[in-house]
Amino acid sequence: EDPQAIVDAIVAGVPAPERGKVVVEIDRRRAIRLACAEALAGDVVVIAGRGHETVQSIGGREYPFSDALVARELLEAAR
Repeated sequence: EDPQAIVDAIVAGVPAPERGKVVVEIDRRRAIRLACAEALAGDVVVIAGRGHETVQSIGGREYPFSDALVARELLEAAR
């Protein structure tokens, strides 16, 4: 699936007055890093949509990628 098309569909579902608050980052690793960096004490970061998948398909090619591994790496680096 085209990542930009997915983002466009998600943003289209956000009420117009709230769209100015939406931060879009197509690169999944950077998006997870940004969400974690912006989170404040007491916040919850939800990484949704990929679950147990260990590859990401982009442009007909598959790349190794794990949301859980990226999140774990970020948490360990923050310690």
